[in-house]
Amino acid sequence: MKRKPDLLWILVILFGLGVVTTGYAQSLWASKADAPIELAQQQQPFKR
Repeated sequence: MKRKPDLLWILVILFGLGVVTTGYAQSLWASKADAPIELAQQQQPFKR
């Protein structure tokens, strides 16, 4: 019965890290809002 609380804490820590990294990535995207759009337009194949 000692393993279940350890697994629970690992999942809680991983979830917290996911929330923190998601917030950090969104703040970076907010400061560079036009860069991903320009990259996506450049990567599209040419349509004839």
